[in-house]
Amino acid sequence: MLTLGVEEEYLLVDPRDGMPLPRAAEVLATASLAPALRPAEAQHELLQVQVESATPVCEDLAGVARHLARVRAGLNAAAAQHGCRVVPVGSAPFGPPGPVPVTDAERYRRAHRQAPALVDDLMLNGMHVHVGVRDEEERLGALVRLRPWLPVLIALSANSPYWRGADTRFASWRTVQFDQWAVSGPPPAFRDAADYRQRVAALRTAGAVADAGQLYWHARLSERYPTVEVRAADVQLTVADAELFAGLVRALVTTAVLEERQGRPRPRTPEELLRAATWHAARTGLHGQLVSPADGTARPAAAVVEELRAYLAPGLEAAGDTGRVAELWREFDRTGNGADRQRRWYREQGWAGLAEHLVGSTVTVTP
Repeated sequence: MLTLGVEEEYLLVDPRDGMPLPRAAEVLATASLAPALRPAEAQHELLQVQVESATPVCEDLAGVARHLARVRAGLNAAAAQHGCRVVPVGSAPFGPPGPVPVTDAERYRRAHRQAPALVDDLMLNGMHVHVGVRDEEERLGALVRLRPWLPVLIALSANSPYWRGADTRFASWRTVQFDQWAVSGPPPAFRDAADYRQRVAALRTAGAVADAGQLYWHARLSERYPTVEVRAADVQLTVADAELFAGLVRALVTTAVLEERQGRPRPRTPEELLRAATWHAARTGLHGQLVSPADGTARPAAAVVEELRAYLAPGLEAAGDTGRVAELWREFDRTGNGADRQRRWYREQGWAGLAEHLVGSTVTVTP
């Protein structure tokens, strides 16, 4: 069984209208005094309208859910003391007409100097799942093997259809926005761990990235921990959604590690096909066609999702997560992903209803 940990990014908003508020410093200062929150569980993000949370290392999905529920509640209570709330949404549905302030830290100021227009539009929030794999070559092999499945994960986890008061016509606008950075999108098909290290070093030498934190691939090897870090998913609306995707990602990595140990051939998905599959997954979510990792053809999204579920079965069984993920998936099928729910709330109740539902979703355990 592989350990896992989850990082989530949230938007700080005015609970009355959903408008982002730059109060991260105040919220985090209050949160640091809360007995329910531990050191390093709540942190600054790039913009002052965002905060980030991180679970400790967990062995099971129940532990992930407990930690996320506790941290979300603690951060939300701290935010309420400063007239705002934390909202787990992939992109800002409402936004000020101009830029929002950057967090006062050198790496964030440097990023803003390098690409101010991109940074100003980074009111985007993801969910990063770390899966512990002790052996470095197995970590690298898992990274290469999961590449073809990342677009499917993006379609499933899409939770960013609205941006600054408009429907983007994308299910995951965050994916499209983030892929404008120099090192972004699907990770390359590295040969081995040495190749990974050499190519990352070359990016640094070329000045393409200042540090490993600017490797914005949808999945990468963590610099700080012996983990595969899958970054493809938008942050999820509810704790149950987050628990589901933590389970899916762990199963994805576990299945890949099992294949690596069995010596199965690694997939050879062309870079251009993977990028196109990613774009279409971000656009249509679960309501169009997705590219099948099996043969590279376009099929109905539901059929490709079933391919993913079949592929994940060995990893789910090895982790002991088969029953829990099936239970969570039944509820997810009933409600749809975050993009579906957001659009339904807007259709039924307009912008005010959307804002109300988003604010209420933070501490909701189930959809």
